[in-house]
Amino acid sequence: MKILVTGTAGFIGFHLAERLVQRGDEVIGLDSINTYYDINLKYSRLAEHGICKNKISYNTILKSEKFSNYSFIQLELDDKANLVQFVKEQEFDVVVNLAAQAGVRYSLTNPDVYVGSNIVGFSNLVEACRYGNIKHLVYASSSSVYGLNEGVPFSTSVNVDHPMSLYAASKKTNELMAHVYSHLFNIPTTGLRFFTAYGPWGRPDMALFIFTKSILEGKEIEVYSNGEMIRDFTYIDDIVEGVVRVIDNPAKKNEDWDPTDPDPSSSKAPYKIYNIGNNSPVRLLDFVIAIEEELGIEAKKVFLPLQPGEVPATYADVSELVADMDYKPNTSIKYGVKQFVNWYKNYYKVS
Repeated sequence: MKILVTGTAGFIGFHLAERLVQRGDEVIGLDSINTYYDINLKYSRLAEHGICKNKISYNTILKSEKFSNYSFIQLELDDKANLVQFVKEQEFDVVVNLAAQAGVRYSLTNPDVYVGSNIVGFSNLVEACRYGNIKHLVYASSSSVYGLNEGVPFSTSVNVDHPMSLYAASKKTNELMAHVYSHLFNIPTTGLRFFTAYGPWGRPDMALFIFTKSILEGKEIEVYSNGEMIRDFTYIDDIVEGVVRVIDNPAKKNEDWDPTDPDPSSSKAPYKIYNIGNNSPVRLLDFVIAIEEELGIEAKKVFLPLQPGEVPATYADVSELVADMDYKPNTSIKYGVKQFVNWYKNYYKVS
């Protein structure tokens, strides 16, 4: 297939693009290369795919020097005219949208960025899919949409109308917008609620990266919710496997969908929502202990209360992913932390 993957200078997009290229798909990666975090890490990810930063020119397709079936374009999702033209001209089979402004805490102080990137940008992308005759749109949602819900494990069949951050609200908005385009224009859309992805090449604003860096530097780490916060940490390879299986199985109309008792995860339109999580939540303190054991260093911990906008626990019900895709994430925290620490030490040349 010919696939557009947005966000390929980012963590998940980087790994997904490589997996698709290696299995033989023709892939074009797209990213704005913004400065939300260390831009050098983003350029390093692109370099791993044979994209030289010195040759990148806005809105110009650049061929990979490493993979014959991979190309890259720097383009903003809020640049509607160029985005729509690009998608129409390329005649993609599938679009996978992983480009977004991430981070719950950042959304408390920078709300405009989330509206521009996650809502306006997504609106432009679904319009591009409409005019580009895309056969399947797959897009990243988030476990954050479960908000005030406390019934765990979180099921895609429950209501998610009570988000706790603008980031979560923007992701719920994406799901609603996708449904509109599935309903009006018969575009198969599949939303994926990721649960705390981690692994090599991860984002510097995420817990594993922050903890590892601080522990190695002998600095204190802030452990929120006094270490009792629960997260369904999901290793990057498991995330990517789930996405690939969804790409190959476009959303279908649910012929049994009942408008008097509507299932939020499906529709009479070709629309579907899945959780992708490890289905094995871990206490934050236990996660820290796994990092300490791998590094052989005890962390200097500062215990703090739960932060505004953060949910106390995430726990994915992946029964529908198992039923429809015959797949269940299962990588252990011990293995995943080891892989990240090895990458971190190698990338930053830590002895």
